[in-house]
Amino acid sequence: MAARNKARKRAFQILFEADQRGADVQTVLADWMRHARTDSRQPPVNEYTLQLVEGYAEYVDRIDDLLSDYSVDWPLDRMPVVDRNILRLGAYELIWEDEIPDAVAIDEAVQLAKEFSTDDSPAFVNGLLARLKELKPGLRREAR
Repeated sequence: MAARNKARKRAFQILFEADQRGADVQTVLADWMRHARTDSRQPPVNEYTLQLVEGYAEYVDRIDDLLSDYSVDWPLDRMPVVDRNILRLGAYELIWEDEIPDAVAIDEAVQLAKEFSTDDSPAFVNGLLARLKELKPGLRREAR
């Protein structure tokens, strides 16, 4: 599972970079892939990272709507950039990646928050993703 943990971390970094640059995540993903091919110091983008980023890109608007709708007192544009992108990745994996158990998707997002964000962020990430987990069956139906 260490490989998937690294893949999630890279996917988060790609989402974060895209947000910071104001660029499309697929453009940033292509940049990362190109750099990995031309610079031996850059690790390759593995298959699960690719799956996460492309999956997120497919549902980007829906994910942002869900996060906006269910984050109490935290509009998406006021969330810390790190938290926003951890939540985006976590929401995608929780709702659309069926082979990943819900508890694992949430725990992995919380671990990213512990590593990259503030002391308050893990609880925020856990709470919002837990709420989406409760609503998951309806959220998937609405997305189609």
